Amino acid sequence: MRRPLLRVLLGVLALLPAGALAPLAVPAPAAADSVVIGGRPVRTADSPWVVALSSRDRFGGTRAGQFCGGVVVARDRVMTAAHCLSRAVLGEDVRDVPDLRIIAGRTELSGAGGVEVPVDGIWVSPEYDPVTSSADLALLTLAEPLPDFRVITVAAAGDPAYKPGTTASVYGWGDTTGEGAYASSLRAAQVSVLPDTTCRRAYPGGLEGRYVATTMLCAGDARGGRDACQGDSGGPLVAGGRLIGLVSWGSGCGLAQSPGVYTRVSAVRLP
Repeated sequence: MRRPLLRVLLGVLALLPAGALAPLAVPAPAAADSVVIGGRPVRTADSPWVVALSSRDRFGGTRAGQFCGGVVVARDRVMTAAHCLSRAVLGEDVRDVPDLRIIAGRTELSGAGGVEVPVDGIWVSPEYDPVTSSADLALLTLAEPLPDFRVITVAAAGDPAYKPGTTASVYGWGDTTGEGAYASSLRAAQVSVLPDTTCRRAYPGGLEGRYVATTMLCAGDARGGRDACQGDSGGPLVAGGRLIGLVSWGSGCGLAQSPGVYTRVSAVRLP
């Protein structure tokens, strides 16, 4: 059964240090948190646009406070999933998280490389629906700009990278087994963009969730075993060197009949 909010809360609880306050609110089903299942280690030097969202106040210092992923789409803008900034994930209003920042250029979260940049502004898509996960997208404005080489191109509507069968990669520091084994080093998994008909069949509505083709796309492996999972939410789905999606929700991790669902970035109107 699809219990996306439960996946969020389980992912958050796994990241919280002992004795930390866990989120209390449990509203209707919302977007799921995610990890890279069946992936491989990669370096941020080869994927410089991948960043981690961090709050040590909320999630402790073991993994540098990482709780979601993001992607650099302009020198001072990071795109992530809207649900990553929700009270369900953070346990409080995002405006009350003063140490919210992004970590860029750090493959190993426990390492000292890369840069940590405070977040100076937050925009959540007004079209975002926390119940259906439609338009699950937010933009973070950074206090300091990043170098040009960290910026990835966002695919436009109609880009061939969205074509079913296209090979894509999903990136994150999340759970690598579906059982709370969180990676401290960046990983990526290769998946295929799937037809809308396949996604609708997997998620027709009800507890499993409903796939909305206008604002979502899904990707996976027909055999299962490669997917995003807890901790990967907001991370990028990249095809042909362009950003096509953000990790949003799904049913389970790496299941053959339950592909990962991503925000279709070209469908959400930006400010």
